[in-house]
Amino acid sequence: MTDIQLIVGLGNPGPEYQHTRHNAGAWFVEQLAKSYNCPLKLDNKFYGYTGRITIGDQDIKLLIPTTFMNKSGQAVAAMANFYRVPLANMLVAFDELDLPPGVAKFKVGGSSSQNGIRDIVSKFANQKDFLRLRIGIGHPGDKNRVTGHVLGKAPALEQTLIDAALDEALRCTEILIKDDLKKAMNRLHAFKAE
Repeated sequence: MTDIQLIVGLGNPGPEYQHTRHNAGAWFVEQLAKSYNCPLKLDNKFYGYTGRITIGDQDIKLLIPTTFMNKSGQAVAAMANFYRVPLANMLVAFDELDLPPGVAKFKVGGSSSQNGIRDIVSKFANQKDFLRLRIGIGHPGDKNRVTGHVLGKAPALEQTLIDAALDEALRCTEILIKDDLKKAMNRLHAFKAE
């Protein structure tokens, strides 16, 4: 069994960002909470929306930071420190430019150009060995168009692919927690929404 105690979904706060690609991580935690009938409540102490679910017999805290993406570490550190959750027992979901829509992958550690992940790493003394759920949003093809891409809404067809990948990621997260990472990775990494 994988000892995940905290699942974080990254995004930007406010209705103007709610449906933008940069909020794919937040969508994942929203769906996870919904599938377990868990209301997410604003908790200013943790700079975000929080909840608690049980998967198998594992008690898991949920967090969607209400800080902006590049300050995500503030919320994650506040909650992880309060509940003494080691970095190795966290799963952080976020949008990934390097994967196409319809694909999601688990990854442990490594570098990231994603601002939220970079801020989390900086708040944990540059430790990087936490589990990530990378949700593909595709790349616009030109680095000068990245900001507009991540802060834009996906066209309907792309959104359908992202939603299918999120749905599969939910199932694989249960496998991750009830069984192990290898089994969850094998299933999720073989999936590609069409």
